[in-house]
Amino acid sequence: MSALISRLKALLTTPANIVSFLAGALLVFAYAPYSLWWLTPLLLATWVKSIDGKSIKQATVASYCFGLGWFGTGISWVHVSIDQFGGMPLPASLFLMALLCAYLALFPALAGYIASRFSTGKKLNIWLLPSIWIFTEWLRGWFLTGFPWLSVGYSQIDSPLSGFAPVVGEVGLTLILLVIAVCVVKLVSKQSIVLHSMALLSIAAVTFWLNSTAFTSPTGEIKKVALAQGNIAQELKWKPEQEWPTMVKYMDLTRQHYNADLIVWPESAIPTVEPMAKEYLDMANSAAAMNSTAIVTGIINYNFESREYFNSLVVLGKQNKEDTDGSYYYPNENRFYKHHLLPIGEFVPFQELLRPIAPFFNLPMSSFTRGDYVQPNLMANGIQLAPLICFEIAFPEQLHANFSESTDILLTVSNDAWFGTSHGPHQHMEIARMRAREFGRPLIRSTNTGVTAAVDEQGKFTGRIPQFEEAVLSVDVALVSGQTPFSRYQKYPTFIFSAFLFIILLLVSRRQINRLYQ
Repeated sequence: MSALISRLKALLTTPANIVSFLAGALLVFAYAPYSLWWLTPLLLATWVKSIDGKSIKQATVASYCFGLGWFGTGISWVHVSIDQFGGMPLPASLFLMALLCAYLALFPALAGYIASRFSTGKKLNIWLLPSIWIFTEWLRGWFLTGFPWLSVGYSQIDSPLSGFAPVVGEVGLTLILLVIAVCVVKLVSKQSIVLHSMALLSIAAVTFWLNSTAFTSPTGEIKKVALAQGNIAQELKWKPEQEWPTMVKYMDLTRQHYNADLIVWPESAIPTVEPMAKEYLDMANSAAAMNSTAIVTGIINYNFESREYFNSLVVLGKQNKEDTDGSYYYPNENRFYKHHLLPIGEFVPFQELLRPIAPFFNLPMSSFTRGDYVQPNLMANGIQLAPLICFEIAFPEQLHANFSESTDILLTVSNDAWFGTSHGPHQHMEIARMRAREFGRPLIRSTNTGVTAAVDEQGKFTGRIPQFEEAVLSVDVALVSGQTPFSRYQKYPTFIFSAFLFIILLLVSRRQINRLYQ
């Protein structure tokens, strides 16, 4: 055993592996709340340089070390929920975090392995990395229901490169960042300087053009929106004695904003199941209709016949502008059920084995049923909303399945109280901003403790309120019309280009590769 440990230690502490780990760890500063977007291409280039020309084993291990650093710092916020609400001893919670990071690091390691495995002479040709990386990132976002969090393209929402998002989306941004990193490494190595300089200049020219191109246009219509942030402590949220005070709080927060066209409460804002809250919902429904507005709220629906829980959104008050009475009744069809459930938090894989182990696997409401993948947009006071709940905002495919040209606003609600003062809620907001940029629609986000905010169709903030404050954000949302290329074609152009690049590189002989890139 000691010999194995010594061998692993020697393997992981080589210069290339240390450099790769540090490059991955420092990537956390490229994401919100730090948003040093320029770090991403530099750190990717540092990692790519460390594995350039390495053997299969060397490239795979160094890429794994990059992944350990990347996820070790980037998703450290997950430990907050495990430690504070999971009921586990610190050593056990740290072990679970290490296990999660070790699993996620397998995907960049797989990219390094496949790229070097298909390289001529089994020495990594780094030009294979961009197309392989796109495949392994897709796999990370799909396997075991997917965890696409921290994809490198998200770090560019505030950079000039964000102009690519309406065309190729975050996935295309990721490909471009890898191409830039490879070009930088080749230039530093003084290989085909003219060719790689031209590639970087071409990206810069297209960036300039895209940032001066609009794919949507204002309709001139403005909607006044009020977003409530109740700031209910997570440890109090589901206590029976807090049920009525919480519901009264949201009514009090709303009362001064009935002049809004739309009022939004966070995910599971009403801390009881929908059939048990009928009296309260009827009261809120009538109040909203009387004031010619609509309230969209998160609530848990429980079907007593099928014994199924649904994480849902319902509309209270006016559904259409012509309505004179409240449109809500139970169970009406103008509702949304969350489809992409959060592992552990909303469903427990292998629950027969895991639930007996620790309270962490028995969190409140951790046995939800999925809603349909495709559901109609919510209609609220004549506004057509494409909704996503919490973690779903990280999956553009699902938004695409429910998005249409008639969609007015993207809506997402969440409860990030699970993650305290960590950078997790800020990364969550960053992901939501990227969806607005990709689909060319304004986005509104109401959360329990923050970040509650509104952004325009370019992903730029038009209003936000501080975290951990009981407040309501009142903001004017300008509607737009038209569709972006990404909202039509999604990831397919990027996948096709990546496959084409990969095939071309495979078809080129060793002599041609050496002549081109040396």
